[in-house]
Amino acid sequence: MSNAIFYHAGCPVCVAAEQQFAQALDPARYALEVVHLGQDSSRIAEAESLGVQSVPALVIDGQAFHINFGAPLSALR
Repeated sequence: MSNAIFYHAGCPVCVAAEQQFAQALDPARYALEVVHLGQDSSRIAEAESLGVQSVPALVIDGQAFHINFGAPLSALR
C-alpha cells in the first residue's frame, strides 16, 4: 500500500481539490492522510521537506503534486 498525504489550508480551492482528488484515490491502494495546515501549522516544515510549495498539494510516496493554487506555505506561518 502506498502512502498519500493531502495538504490544504481550508480555503475553497483546497476543499474542492480534496473532494475531487484526495477522495478519488483507491483506498485499497493508498493510505490517505489529510492535513489541514491552517489548523496544524507544526506540520508546515514537514510539507516543505516533501517538496510542497503551495496548497492544495498531494504527496504520494514522497512525490509532491501541486493542484491549482490556494496559498503559498509562507502565508500559513
